[in-house]
Amino acid sequence: MTRPIAVLDFGSQYTQLIVRRIREHHVYSKIYYYRTPARDLQKDNVCGIICSGGPASVLTRGAPHPDADIYNLNIPILGICYGLQLMGVLLGGQVGASAKREYGHSTLTLHKKGKLFQLLPKKLRVWNSHGDNILKLPPNFQAIAHTENTDIAVIEDPQRQFYGIQFHPEVAHSEQGATILRNFLYRICQCKGDWSMSHYVHTVVEKIQHTVVEKNVVLGLSGGVDSTVAAALLNKAIGRQLTCVFIDNGLLRLNEYKQVKQLFTKLPLKCLTIKAGAQFVHQLKGVTKPERKRKIIGNTFIKVFEDTVKNRIDNVGFLAQGTLYSDVIESASAPTALPASKLIKSHHNVGGLPKRMKLKLIEPLRDLFKDEVRALGTELGLPKEILERHPSPGPGLAVRVLGEVTPTKLRLLRRADTILLDEIKQNGWYPKLWQAFCVFLPIKTVGVMGDGRTYESVIALRVVESSDAMTADWARLPHDLLRTIANRIVNEVKGINRVVLDITSKPPGTIEWE
Repeated sequence: MTRPIAVLDFGSQYTQLIVRRIREHHVYSKIYYYRTPARDLQKDNVCGIICSGGPASVLTRGAPHPDADIYNLNIPILGICYGLQLMGVLLGGQVGASAKREYGHSTLTLHKKGKLFQLLPKKLRVWNSHGDNILKLPPNFQAIAHTENTDIAVIEDPQRQFYGIQFHPEVAHSEQGATILRNFLYRICQCKGDWSMSHYVHTVVEKIQHTVVEKNVVLGLSGGVDSTVAAALLNKAIGRQLTCVFIDNGLLRLNEYKQVKQLFTKLPLKCLTIKAGAQFVHQLKGVTKPERKRKIIGNTFIKVFEDTVKNRIDNVGFLAQGTLYSDVIESASAPTALPASKLIKSHHNVGGLPKRMKLKLIEPLRDLFKDEVRALGTELGLPKEILERHPSPGPGLAVRVLGEVTPTKLRLLRRADTILLDEIKQNGWYPKLWQAFCVFLPIKTVGVMGDGRTYESVIALRVVESSDAMTADWARLPHDLLRTIANRIVNEVKGINRVVLDITSKPPGTIEWE
């Protein structure tokens, strides 16, 4: 059985990145709340612990501390930035505010390599983000590296296999960061590197079969990557015990209902299709607040879904969802996350079901990031046209029409969106992008078309690159392509007279506008 690496989350913006980097080395890893009891980590049979960085100072009263017993588990621990400083204060050393803070690049000079820096040069360019330093080493530790402004940049106690580094090896800005993490995983934690999609499929299929037994499972299928891969995995595990339900909520992209139905014919899935668009759009009449829209769509979806299950499917005991690890992370709130964590997303597929449905939840992708889900889909033999589909939000176009959702706005948005997708596909950009879509803005601008003056609506283009949606950057499409897209939208979509481009990264923005 795969033994995981536990990443204790102290609020670092890079915590999810640490997990991803570890998995890239074929070692399973997941995030734990920073106060997770040591006995729970022991029960999970973790083979190593990484304490993440974080925004707090260990010198501040009430700063987050782990269960002190993690240092008595006799397993390797790596402290990164704040995690290093925790080792300093909790194991008998001393930490103080730096005379010169370090943010950005510095040069790390090694006095000794040890296991953590095997096969690496003596000097490395690394990425820092800290204002505190180790002033006095804890007993049995030694300092093995320094930077221009930090005398103690790396510490180690090889006997207990405790290591602390002041920089961030998980970010691309740190040279040889991947090798440092690999050394920790393989030379120190003795990981086996047995985390793979084929292993994941085998493990999850067995778990599903053991869980479901003779009951049937129902899954809300959207035609997107997540729900389709979840359906394929469940189909492999339980076959005809799975029934998929595809609900047309009236908020789909142009011709999406027909396209998704055609996709279903290529997969051996039992699927019911429900047209309920009028019901959804009616419920949204007059609603302008994004969170209110999401709640209405979520509640309406559950009502339609519940009626379908009750009237058309027998012996249902489980509801399956395509929830991903990033959904879980971004939808987290205290006490399972840091007290300072904020709710970024509110999805109807994260956080439970109406109690009256009396169904248990199955989320076979809950531990995976998006790129891992695509790799899983490949392992299951799904076609590229499904796996390369861009993500779409659960509420559909409702959160891409800013303000009130109306049939007219949806019609204009669909046509503009189709032009954008058509052009990026024709020019070979679609598989390079994470997402590309249009947003209907609740404003009008003056324009001139022919000999007449216009006062019409505005479309914003949102085109981003990402690997997992935790962070994203706007894609640098060629200017000629952008001009073609804008010209086509203005010329072909009557009611739109201006196109703008969103060049905001995530953070500080989000990918979606609402």
